[in-house]
Amino acid sequence: MNESNLNQTTNTPGTDRYLFLLIVLFIGSGCAALIYEVVWFQMLGLVIGSSAISLGVLLGTFMGGMCLGSLMMPRFVSSTRHPLRIYAFLELGIGISGLLILWALPLVAGLYTSWSGQGIASVMLRGIVAAMFLLPPTFLMGATLPAISRWVRMTPGGVSWMGFFYGGNIGGAVIGALLAGFYLLRLYDVTIATFVALVINVTVALVSLAVARASTFSPAVSTIDERTVDEKVSAHWVVYLVIGISGMTALASEVIWTRLLSLLFGATVYTFSIILAIFLVGLGIGSSIASAIVRNTNHPRLALGACQLLLTIAMGWTAYQLLASLPFWPIDPLLAADPWLKIQMDLVRTAWAVLPPALLWGASFPFALAAAAKPGQDSGRLVGGVYAANTAGAILGALSASLILVTWIGTQHSIQVLISLATVAGVLILAQALTGSAPAKARLSLAGAVLIVMVASGITVMSIPELPKQLVAYGRFTQTQARFQGQADIIYMGEGRTAFVAVSKSADGTLSYHNAGKVQASSMPVDMRLQRMLGHLTTLIPENPRRLLVIGNGAGATAGAVSIDPRAEKITIVEIEDLVPQVAAEYFSQLNFDVINNPKVEVIIDDGRHYLLTTKEKFDGITSDPLDPWVKGSAALYTKEFFETAKQHLNPGGVVTQFVQLYESNEDAVKSEIATFFEVFPYGSIWVNKLRDSGFDLVLLGQVEPTQIDVDKLLNRVSAPEYSTVARSLSEIGFTSPLDLLATFAGQASDLQRWLEGAAINRDRNLRLQYLAGLGLNLDQAQLIYRNMLAHSPQMPESMFTGAKPLLQVLAQMIKSGQFR
Repeated sequence: MNESNLNQTTNTPGTDRYLFLLIVLFIGSGCAALIYEVVWFQMLGLVIGSSAISLGVLLGTFMGGMCLGSLMMPRFVSSTRHPLRIYAFLELGIGISGLLILWALPLVAGLYTSWSGQGIASVMLRGIVAAMFLLPPTFLMGATLPAISRWVRMTPGGVSWMGFFYGGNIGGAVIGALLAGFYLLRLYDVTIATFVALVINVTVALVSLAVARASTFSPAVSTIDERTVDEKVSAHWVVYLVIGISGMTALASEVIWTRLLSLLFGATVYTFSIILAIFLVGLGIGSSIASAIVRNTNHPRLALGACQLLLTIAMGWTAYQLLASLPFWPIDPLLAADPWLKIQMDLVRTAWAVLPPALLWGASFPFALAAAAKPGQDSGRLVGGVYAANTAGAILGALSASLILVTWIGTQHSIQVLISLATVAGVLILAQALTGSAPAKARLSLAGAVLIVMVASGITVMSIPELPKQLVAYGRFTQTQARFQGQADIIYMGEGRTAFVAVSKSADGTLSYHNAGKVQASSMPVDMRLQRMLGHLTTLIPENPRRLLVIGNGAGATAGAVSIDPRAEKITIVEIEDLVPQVAAEYFSQLNFDVINNPKVEVIIDDGRHYLLTTKEKFDGITSDPLDPWVKGSAALYTKEFFETAKQHLNPGGVVTQFVQLYESNEDAVKSEIATFFEVFPYGSIWVNKLRDSGFDLVLLGQVEPTQIDVDKLLNRVSAPEYSTVARSLSEIGFTSPLDLLATFAGQASDLQRWLEGAAINRDRNLRLQYLAGLGLNLDQAQLIYRNMLAHSPQMPESMFTGAKPLLQVLAQMIKSGQFR
């Protein structure tokens, strides 16, 4: 520790035996906090949206509350109060806040959606809502560590225990992240998860109160004027700056690594839980090791500086693994039919890449505590100040990486900037040591070591690999894509706020649009057929499709099919990533009828669900083609509440169409999607897109009233001269007439009740679909799912199709033959 003559007693005599118990309590506290974090982000994301701005608002508010709590608690709560009682009341306050959020958020959500809209006013309102719900509980969470730190004295041993408390809290957070992601929310919902966290809070509070009652607390009595202490603390500005930079590089790196690993593993909820857990494991282990070292070191500043300089090498290691090594490991994802084997492999690969720098970031906190500690200082203020500086840096890092750095200078240069910042932090803190009172020989040796590490850091910065185009385009299939998907040139790659986007062109001229590490749309016949089916069913079924909404632009083929209907007057496209419409306009205009530049089209960059919740408009047709349901966040566009919102925004006679994939999925997930849709649209129907005589994907179609299609009227309309572009669009996907499109009919809701019996209804409070679908992304069960579904499908329903009898007989025969379904 610093050169100070401190009493070596860790704590009040007779109370040391409770210190291990306090670590256990902090493990429980951290576990509850992470469960709440996952639950609150899920609940608030459904209300204010899951765009980059909305997630930035949530993250900034959450961490900002913790920063304020850690900073303000020691200043407003007297150090004479028993720290365990304060800690107990903080835990009870967190639990009460969790219950209030569970109860109050649905009420406030209604007010928010009635007031909110687009633009800067909407962003401000999102921030107000996030602050209302997140600041009170996170303020209390941030106050827990400074509160409990007053239980120990300002000695090397005491500072060591503060580090152990911090490590225990992180260890509990690991448990909470895994418990929430793999069990509570997978099998239950946000209500059950909240009650589990509440039980943990109450248990921790009761045990803390019991220990407080059984023990005596004698607050440290300082003879030093508080202003003198503050002056001494302010002299350690370098320590606070360095731990702030450490927090910034840690959270910014985590944001970037999460984006990259989500490409490599598939952006499922399980992937996010794994990444968070491994990162926290590294922080916890590093903090615990450093806490043990702090007891016996007289040079914590050197240790803190060494951590920052070693971080430059460790961050380079992770960058190399994520950009040049792991994507090219000889692993075939399709061999992992058991999803739990895939999860184990992802866990190992994440640990291999992420643990080294995480260990050093974790170690930085106890070393910073020891470096900033001074005799006579309130231990609560010490911990609160260091924790606040670290958290403030983390806020800056997370927001800058997610909203600015990656889109501005790209992944490679962002990592280089972060490594350079870590180098600066290490040099700053070690420069103070060089100007100290150590012997000249020691200072010279230290200067030489710093110089060597700086050179190594410079080499590391220059050696950071570029982001591989193959990883952006093919994700987990980077190594095997040539074998399974053929060679293709990647002609565009872009890094957006919410997604990486790529465009490839194969030797036969096929254009593919890539997002989330896979092909999401292409000019291949099977893809074009699905995309245009979505668009044409949305406009041909309603009687008067004037105003239409397209959620998810992709390559623009669906929106293009919607836009060419002569009766369409206004088409609104809502896309969450602003790179996507640009790519669609530049590379796919010939396939999407140049929809982006169509004067009837308005493009809005926002979360589709948020837009539908907050708009006052009503539509004659709404079509939704989101990313795969296993992609975290996509399941929010398949919930019962989302479909009810869409239903409420329909004009009389309006229609909702929804994409459902059979590939890279499992039967439970497909059943959940269909059953949830039919729960809202009991007269709904299914239309199939085939590949090699088997179902590839589906279109769900729903209306408020029973669907009725006048076949004669539809044929006459499409044969009119003004519909020539529509007729050409249909012929390009293999439909020589509208009868072929209608022959893709594969059943109504009433026909599939037995098959859908017991299917999980995807609701806002559980988002069950993302957990079901996340277990099926490497499966190839489309043919099995389709066969089981068709076993329950009937002949053509007479009540749905009307028209001349001979024409209906032809259609019935086409449906029965299965030519198009």
